[in-house]
Amino acid sequence: MSFTYKDSGVDHSAKIQAIKRLTGGFEPRKGFGEPMDGIGNYASLIDFGDVALALCTDGVGTKIMVADEMRKWDTIGIDCVAMNVNDLICVGAEPLAFVDYIAVDDPTKLPAEELGKGLAEGARQSNVSIVGGETAVLPEMVKGFDISGTAMGYVKKEEIISGELLCEGDVVLGVPSSGIHSNGLTLARKIVKERGLSFHSSFAGGRRSLGLELLEPTRIYVPEVLSTLRKFRKKVHGLYNITGGGLGNLLRLNDERGMEITHPLEPQPIFKFLMSQGVTEEEMYRTFNMGMGFTAVVERSHAGIIAKELGPGTRPVGSVIGEHVIRQGDICVFEY
Repeated sequence: MSFTYKDSGVDHSAKIQAIKRLTGGFEPRKGFGEPMDGIGNYASLIDFGDVALALCTDGVGTKIMVADEMRKWDTIGIDCVAMNVNDLICVGAEPLAFVDYIAVDDPTKLPAEELGKGLAEGARQSNVSIVGGETAVLPEMVKGFDISGTAMGYVKKEEIISGELLCEGDVVLGVPSSGIHSNGLTLARKIVKERGLSFHSSFAGGRRSLGLELLEPTRIYVPEVLSTLRKFRKKVHGLYNITGGGLGNLLRLNDERGMEITHPLEPQPIFKFLMSQGVTEEEMYRTFNMGMGFTAVVERSHAGIIAKELGPGTRPVGSVIGEHVIRQGDICVFEY
């Protein structure tokens, strides 16, 4: 049996078409507060005088179902914050504030304290303030609970990272992930179910269970990236949060420039395990971060010093090329 993300119920092509139908009738306001870019970037930019406000929203997805199975919810809030602030910094913005949204069928059964611990830790790691939120009780619509959030930041207009400066020969720096992060869990869960496995079974030589490995919190890249931008902003041509869609995220800033990954980071054991259960290498790079949770594309002359600024394990993994393709070794992951 071979597993794909689409077969598990997540069809990216169908999602893109649904978004096009959803946004087809949007008419942005004009003047002060006008959107500065189209829909589809990591974060939306809004004209606010000398600066641009940056907004983005995201959730944790079916990682919650793994948390439910393990009866452990104290890190889910970290994931929720991370999925948002890691997107904000891709446009060069500094995250400032965060609000959460929780939909629940029965508030008496909501692991509120554990969720709050994770949200607070995520806010601490990214240096944002949680300024509010909403808890909706929807017994006829929701089974259990779902959590998502929205983050706001700002960036000076002249310091926006748009991807327009990308040029052939730029170096692609890979920044290590902490594991599976919060993407591809639908496929991972399907593998566990179809293979007759258990989230409670030992993993990685018995050091922890498979479920706890999947719950490893999403790494927050805010401190390292903001420090890099303060020192080398003009040398940074692109920033990418590698989330759902794997290497396809490298198209999100400028799809006029292709990239070739020639020396990928070593995937963590969780990815090797999932692949061993019947997922092709191409599908793995289309779905998961494969050990590279964040990417910076920089001028070749500064690649070494910027890699050090982005933290341990960061190193060159490839380069920008003239072809309209995202290639990983001999695998054409995306062609456009």
